[in-house]
Amino acid sequence: MTRFSYAEYFSLFHSCSAPSRSSAPPENPPARPPMGLFQGVMQKYNSLKTSQLPAVDPVLKAIKEGDKEGLEAMIKDGKNLAEPNGEGWLPLHEAAYYGQLGCLQVLQRAYPGALDQRTLQEETALYLATCRSHLDCVLSLLQAGAEPDISNKSRETPLYKACERKNAEAVRILVQHRADTNHRCNRGWTALHESVSRNDLEVMEILVGGGAKVEAKNAYGITPLFVAAQSGQLEALRFLAKHGADINTQASDSASALYEACKNEHEDVVAFLLSQGADANKANKDGLLPLHIASRKGNYRIVQMLLPVTSRTRVRRSGVSPLHLAAERNHDAVLEALLDARFDVNTPLAPERARLYEDRRTSALYFAVVNNNVYATELLLLAGADPNRDIINPLLVAIRHGCLRTMQLLLDHGANIDAYITTHPTSFPATIMFAMKCLSLLKFLMDLGCNGEPCFSCLYGNGPHPPTPQRSGRFYEAPVDKEPSVVQFCEVLSAPEVSRWAGPIIDVLLDYVGNVQLCSRLKEHIDSFEDWAIIKEKAEPPRPLAHLCRLQVRKAIGKYRIKLLDTLPLPGRLIRYLKYENTQ
Repeated sequence: MTRFSYAEYFSLFHSCSAPSRSSAPPENPPARPPMGLFQGVMQKYNSLKTSQLPAVDPVLKAIKEGDKEGLEAMIKDGKNLAEPNGEGWLPLHEAAYYGQLGCLQVLQRAYPGALDQRTLQEETALYLATCRSHLDCVLSLLQAGAEPDISNKSRETPLYKACERKNAEAVRILVQHRADTNHRCNRGWTALHESVSRNDLEVMEILVGGGAKVEAKNAYGITPLFVAAQSGQLEALRFLAKHGADINTQASDSASALYEACKNEHEDVVAFLLSQGADANKANKDGLLPLHIASRKGNYRIVQMLLPVTSRTRVRRSGVSPLHLAAERNHDAVLEALLDARFDVNTPLAPERARLYEDRRTSALYFAVVNNNVYATELLLLAGADPNRDIINPLLVAIRHGCLRTMQLLLDHGANIDAYITTHPTSFPATIMFAMKCLSLLKFLMDLGCNGEPCFSCLYGNGPHPPTPQRSGRFYEAPVDKEPSVVQFCEVLSAPEVSRWAGPIIDVLLDYVGNVQLCSRLKEHIDSFEDWAIIKEKAEPPRPLAHLCRLQVRKAIGKYRIKLLDTLPLPGRLIRYLKYENTQ
């Protein structure tokens, strides 16, 4: 379409609205009402537009109008209609594209050698007629001897396009004229692959009857049955199984049709495949079984179908339990189903799989705690999960989340309240280190028996301390060049984000230790604030006898029973005293 600038529109407006000063008034009045402003503008615009339109190609015009007599006259007059245009199109291509059978037949007779000539996109007249579903043109071209298997640049044949268009009659005509039913496009996709992906049973019937191979594979080793399972085409799947397709077909990455159906959550397809004997124990290249992917997807119904037919030995061999995957994605219903099926709750991730996680986690429980999923955590603990198996104890993760409920669950099921991190050793429990920024959490842990004595056992004592090393905040990074050195409590307190809380942290810890010595660095911290002077006095030995007695009684009770003080046969006043509720 011709476009005009604002300036051209402006000039049109003035030329139509302003009369010429030199023009004389007409001698006779106009025979019709005067032209309006808008009509005048549009008339001038249309005249300009018409003058700039390209000349119409008479050949193309004749074809579009179906004027076969006009074409015959041009040919008789010696006009060459076998010359391609800039896109490589012949009049024959145009006739096939527009479905003008009479024009097509005129051109076929006049130029039989151009029957299979291609455009620049390597499209034949037969290909174009098929794409446009002009069946009479398709039949005429084939009867004239057109080659049915010439493909375009993507190696797509007319038969492939007919399947893509779900045109069963075109497929039937092409197959009757010996089109290759097993021709592959540049992806290795056959006409049967295409018809299966569209669940076109009528076309599939024609293709298989014409010799299409049900086990044909594309560039990725995918068969038509695999396509049906992957895309959830149940009827196509039934058809292929009836015609002998391999139910256990696997792609190049070893994924089975059943695996793909589970991955895409096609429940009815999974049920059919299993009813036909599909093997639920074929792993993909990553060693994952259909049950793994169903657990990761959280599809409860598919998991229930797979549980009776999945080998526990194959699951163990994979190096990952479905429990890990269900816990990782917070699929609680699936987690319950797996636990009811008695999957081992303490099966660890294989080392090569654990290395994929920065924190080197190994247990399903760790996944639940990392996700702050209290319900899943409780499920796993009740099923017997060991809370002390991971390099970083799940209790430390719960402390970092600040989730008291998860902490309580873990401690009730035997989590080590004095947990350390082996890859980053400290001279005091890592639980204290993780709770430092929240005094209420720190006190909660100390009340339950966390050992604070090591915090005051410094290697350097009252002597000078070496400069505090710069340490990564990522506790999973183990040094590779040398053995990690043990980090002292005073070194951690020297970190900028912790040092401003040094006094209150020490104050809380002193309530749970006996006669201890503050090292020179801890004294420096306390001396840095006048308000903390009382803490220094509190630490001076000897500590009050009542305080020391309380510590001894708590030690005798033991840290695993200290949280059950209210249930012990002790006087109420003593219980309150041991719980630091009575400071008298």
